[in-house]
Amino acid sequence: MEELRYAVVLEPCAASEGGGFTVTVPALPEIVTQGDNLEDALAMARDAIELSLSVRRDEGDEIPPSDADDARLEIVAVPIPAA
Repeated sequence: MEELRYAVVLEPCAASEGGGFTVTVPALPEIVTQGDNLEDALAMARDAIELSLSVRRDEGDEIPPSDADDARLEIVAVPIPAA
């Protein structure tokens, strides 16, 4: 079976919000999900990606190519503007 690989962005949720991670998929902007821990968040991302691709296929929409091989995360520091 052919496999597609997508980069996912995992952002920690505040402890006051229950912890865990919020997950987005840049190649599939309709996806926003979350999980209670890293393993759960990745499983939720996998399920959401599979569902999104299935809906796109059924509706005749484009399925984005794999992007994980080219994905890169960089942190950019910016100064806080003066008040």
